[in-house]
Amino acid sequence: TGHELGHKKEAFDRWMAKIVLAVVGYGHFFIEHNKGHHRDVATPMDPATSRMGENIYKFSTREIPGAFRRAWGLEEQRLSRRGQSVWSFDNEILQPMVITVVLYTLLLAFFGPKMLVFLPIQMAFGWWQLTSANYIEHYGLPREKMADGRYEHQKPHHSWNSNHIVSIWFCFIFQRHSDH
Repeated sequence: TGHELGHKKEAFDRWMAKIVLAVVGYGHFFIEHNKGHHRDVATPMDPATSRMGENIYKFSTREIPGAFRRAWGLEEQRLSRRGQSVWSFDNEILQPMVITVVLYTLLLAFFGPKMLVFLPIQMAFGWWQLTSANYIEHYGLPREKMADGRYEHQKPHHSWNSNHIVSIWFCFIFQRHSDH
């Protein structure tokens, strides 16, 4: 849901994406996916594209930190162009991060220390779901590098898709990945 809302143009929908992703502490996905992954998908520059023969565990150790680093760099560039500090509240990585901290603090205050068990579990589960989706969606489908050094334009065959009815119901039409 956070993924789909992040593709919307309306400010309300985009804030809802940040909130949904903040629940699992993965707010940087909002920036990395829309501004990095979409541009570099199926190229070696994309940490969210799995390589042929790469298992999901090796992929996750590359993708999770790589996605955060790239998101931070993209936000740093965007804010620099606007003459703003990367530490301003206009940083769209810090916004969901603040939501995560406030939410987790409230949950700890309300439910007590037992949340120290549940919060990391639900966070890891959410991260694993997004990483698993990234792993599957472009596995082994690289874009060709052209003679001028650029990569070919993205085409539907650079993403795995599924039209299975169960995928449609459970994945919010996410299974038609190349369509977005």
